[in-house]
Amino acid sequence: MSSQVRGGTRWKRFALVMVPSVVATAAVGVGLAQGALAASFSVSGQSFKVRTDRLVGEDFVQYGSVAVGKDLNGKDAAHPVAVSGFSKATITNMCQSVVTPNLPFGLGSVSLNLSAGTDPDRPVEATNLYLDVAQLDADAQFDNIDIGVAAGSLKKPGKPGSIGIQPGTQAREEGFAQRADKAVLTDVEQTAWATTAGTFKLSNLSLKLHKGVKECF
Repeated sequence: MSSQVRGGTRWKRFALVMVPSVVATAAVGVGLAQGALAASFSVSGQSFKVRTDRLVGEDFVQYGSVAVGKDLNGKDAAHPVAVSGFSKATITNMCQSVVTPNLPFGLGSVSLNLSAGTDPDRPVEATNLYLDVAQLDADAQFDNIDIGVAAGSLKKPGKPGSIGIQPGTQAREEGFAQRADKAVLTDVEQTAWATTAGTFKLSNLSLKLHKGVKECF
């Protein structure tokens, strides 16, 4: 199998780690063992879910890393993640949810739900967007994709707007990574540990708390 695929390639219900997922997982494991990977900040002890109808991103990159922080009991925790990055992205009909369990005073579980970009003409807009993903299902199309590039060479020299490894994150420069000029993801369901962006414009923002478990999917 060639390490490069040109044109618009489509995979159905396909995790973003893509074809060499076993290799990518092994690379993350090696990084953990050698202490070579680190997140750019300490993550919370709660993952969160995001569902969206459509995400269109430019200058897609992806590489293995580790989200490091504490669990809800205050103990050290580390989570292998696939970091997906975009120089620019638009997100249509986004739902984000996080559940906090076992609250005192008889509250039990409480869910925080956020929605934005519900108007197709006014999607969520982000720049320098990075997603620390633990699981993702979507229909995906990539333009001019390179699979199996070295993480240290993610940036395309001389290309305006291209991005590489997230600033503040350590990753093995010789480790597995991939990139594409454009990624279009539809019917997205993902579980993540962190999201960072240079700018994040949320149109039609709505945030609500619900007693009990109420997740986006």
